[in-house]
Amino acid sequence: MHRLAPLARFGRLIATDLRDVTSDPEALDSTGFWAVAADFEGGLTCARFGDVRTEPVPAPVPGRWRGPDAGRWRSSLDRDGYVAGVRRIREHIAAGEVYQANLCRVLTAPLPDPDSADVDALTSLLARGNPAPYAGTIRLPGRGVEIATASPELYLRRTGAVVESGPIKGTGRTAADLLEKDHAENVMIVDLVRNDLGRVCAAGTVTVPELCAVEAHPGLVHLVSTVRGELGPEQGWRHLLDATFPPGSVTGAPKSSALKIIEALETAPRGPYCGGIGWVDADRRTGELAVGIRTFWIDRTEPAGPVLRFGTGAGITWGSDPGREWDETELKASRLLAIASGGDGGTHPGRGERARATAYRAISAEGPAR
Repeated sequence: MHRLAPLARFGRLIATDLRDVTSDPEALDSTGFWAVAADFEGGLTCARFGDVRTEPVPAPVPGRWRGPDAGRWRSSLDRDGYVAGVRRIREHIAAGEVYQANLCRVLTAPLPDPDSADVDALTSLLARGNPAPYAGTIRLPGRGVEIATASPELYLRRTGAVVESGPIKGTGRTAADLLEKDHAENVMIVDLVRNDLGRVCAAGTVTVPELCAVEAHPGLVHLVSTVRGELGPEQGWRHLLDATFPPGSVTGAPKSSALKIIEALETAPRGPYCGGIGWVDADRRTGELAVGIRTFWIDRTEPAGPVLRFGTGAGITWGSDPGREWDETELKASRLLAIASGGDGGTHPGRGERARATAYRAISAEGPAR
C-alpha cells in the first residue's frame, strides 16, 4: 500500500500538513501557501499546506529510488512518426496556418516497485545529477499527483502586481550549436508571451528586459528571454492563468492554431508535462510557476500497473530540419532518463553513461508507448 504523506518541495522550500485541495484558481488569491499543478490539457490541482519551512534538499539515499529498467522506456512517437510530424507542421506553416508549433512525445516505462516509488526521492537524484532553477516535488497520494520536476523554465512569477515570464526557445549542446532558426523561434514566442500578458496587464507596462540570453544547463544551453508586466486592477491568478495557459513556449504561434495541430499530431496526453508546476503564497501575493518540462510523473491508472512518464519535445518552424528536431528531443531526454533509470544521481559516471546509452536506444528504436 502506498502510504507516503502529502508533500511539496520547491528548491529549499518544503511544505507539509495538507489542509485543502481544490481545482478552483480563485483559491490562489485567498489565503495560505498553495502547491499548484496544472496539466497541459487544463486540469488544475491546488493544494494548501499548513507547515512551510526551508531546509536543504536531502542527499540521495542509495536504494531509496528504484527507477525503471533503462531498456524499457517506450515513446508515444518513434523517430519515423516524429519526423513525419515535423514535416506535417512545415506544411501547415507553408499554408500560412501557423508560424511555429511545439511537437512533443511522452516516454513511458513500468516501475519495478510501484508501492514504494517516491517522487521526492527522484527529486533528490535530479538535484544531484541535473540541478535546475525550478526543481521540485508535488506528492499528493490518492489524488493522482506525483510529480518530480527539474524544470529550467519560468512560466509565471508574481510579486504583488508585477508578473514575469521567462520563455525558453532554442537548444544546443553548446552556444555554437544555436542557429538563426533558434533566435527567430525565441522572438516569435516572446511576441506571443507579450500578447498573452498584455491581456491582463495595464496598458504600456509589458516590456522585454532581456531577449535571447544564452543560459547554460547540465549538458546543454538554451536561449532565454524575460517578459515583464504589471497586472491591471482586479486581475488575479484566475485571470492570469486564463490569459497565458498553456505556456506559449510549449504550444506555438498563433497559440490557437498550434493547439489544433498538437491535438492532431500527438498520440498521448501531455499531462503535467508542458503544464505549470510551482507554488503560490496567497498571503504575500507572491508565487512562482515553472513550465513543466524536464518533468517526471507517476501514473497509477494504467491497467497493466503504475508507470513513470517523461515528456520531451521541440519547437518546429519553417527552418526546422526533421532529423535535427528529433535529435533535440533526445538531447533533452537522455541525461534525465539516465538519472531516473540509473538511480545514482551521477555519483557513478560509468553506470550513468550505460543507463543513458540504453535509454537512448530504447526511445530511438521503439514505437508507440504501451
